[in-house]
Amino acid sequence: MNLFKHWKKDLPASLVVFFVALPLCLGVALASGAPPFAGLIAGLIGGVLVGYLSGSSIGVSGPAAGLVVIVFNAIAELGSYELFLTSVILAGIIQILLGVFRAGVIGYYFPSAVIKGMLSAIGIMIFVQQIPLAIGFSGEVNTDRIDLSGLHDHITPGAILVTVISLLILLTWDGILAKKNKIFKLVPAPLIAVIVGIIIYATLGSSGFFALHESQLVNVPVPKDVSSFMGQFTLPDFSALTNETVYITAFTIAIVASLETLLSVEASDKLDPYKRQTPTNRELIAQGVGNTVSGLIGGIPITQVVVRSSANVMSGAMTKLSSILHGLLILLSVIVIPTLLNLIPQAVLASVLLVIGYKLAKPNSFVQMYKLGKTQFVPFILTVVGIVATDLLKGIMIGLTIGLITVLLKSYYNSHHLLLKEYQGKKNLFHINFAEEVTFINKGRIIKELDALKKGAYLELDFRKTKVLDYDILEYLDEFSIKAKNNNINIKMIAEKETLDNPESFRKYFGHQVFQMEH
Repeated sequence: MNLFKHWKKDLPASLVVFFVALPLCLGVALASGAPPFAGLIAGLIGGVLVGYLSGSSIGVSGPAAGLVVIVFNAIAELGSYELFLTSVILAGIIQILLGVFRAGVIGYYFPSAVIKGMLSAIGIMIFVQQIPLAIGFSGEVNTDRIDLSGLHDHITPGAILVTVISLLILLTWDGILAKKNKIFKLVPAPLIAVIVGIIIYATLGSSGFFALHESQLVNVPVPKDVSSFMGQFTLPDFSALTNETVYITAFTIAIVASLETLLSVEASDKLDPYKRQTPTNRELIAQGVGNTVSGLIGGIPITQVVVRSSANVMSGAMTKLSSILHGLLILLSVIVIPTLLNLIPQAVLASVLLVIGYKLAKPNSFVQMYKLGKTQFVPFILTVVGIVATDLLKGIMIGLTIGLITVLLKSYYNSHHLLLKEYQGKKNLFHINFAEEVTFINKGRIIKELDALKKGAYLELDFRKTKVLDYDILEYLDEFSIKAKNNNINIKMIAEKETLDNPESFRKYFGHQVFQMEH
């Protein structure tokens, strides 16, 4: 594949992802109790190395909010960041092994409704979590829970002004201006919003009614020289290899990061307008290599991230070049223009994420899922509520559990079809067509209907479509044949090769047939 074939689309998209990723890299690192530079390292590795090794065309990797609690607790429990880095390296090795042993197939077993629910929930959380920054709140924003209480005390006119102007640019640039003149397609709207935001801050300054304080600006570390820049990299403490807690932490990070990555892959592939499929095992290996290298040079753990990936797709990215370029831009920015980056109002970046959050959680998507029926809407909406109310993984597990229950209920009701008919002078004749696969899950419904038959009924059990019949069902039907004889219920067994009028031979006959079919 020619990496530069679609550079005209990938380059603008990489700029958008860069402006989305930069504050997230810093914010996730700070919330995790790690040095801010550790988040930038993870963003660089996730963009360049993982982006190059990955088989995804539009997925973007970096530090994820879903790992914040795990990382924060692990650093506190291990007692030092250097010891924690050893766990990150080991987690990467475990992920590589998961990919080699083809564990990536797990991602294919998450229902579509759950994935769509995850996207909508993330969209809601992104949108709501940007409100504090959009109105000028300069405190710590919770990355896991939604809490807007007390924000009215922190409203800053300058931040609101920047937010309003930024939103006007973002909403009119592509939707109106780009349609009138092609020149507007050459420059991404977020870049214009950032430039305008810097101009507003430079014009209004840090005093007056529309003032913006330093705490309301992006905060990137500014190295004084090459030595101070290199000093920001942290090396792992390999003496921790004898510490049992390090291995427990590594295993936890590997499993959680792999699950988040596989879910993000599923979500990103659904967003891809060309519906390209990401090889999941290759993705796990790429993530493993990324985490190993990130841990070696002082970065926090990496996963593929829906926020960055969705921003990438919605900005028109075509290939992995966009992800690689965004990683290089992170590196270039902290080397060349850290002082300039620190002039960007956080309200501008919040505006970019407000638009992305809305696109992920459009009200129309809820209406569409509702129209698909209960089997799709219930897992979808419970996944949304679960993620918003708890966290990403708990919400996914809630949705997955509901999805599994829905499948079991469908299987419960689809095991057979009961038909009441009358012919050849026989009244009260019941004919049951059994499905291709009848398992113990269906046993309850079969028992309920057969036990409801009245004395003297005629019953036909049609197994001509059945290929798999559980032993539990065979055992019950064998027991029912005795009850039927006592209640004067006449049974006829209909199989593919012959009709069995003698219920006593049913178990022996079908036991032999099923054994052959299953083995």
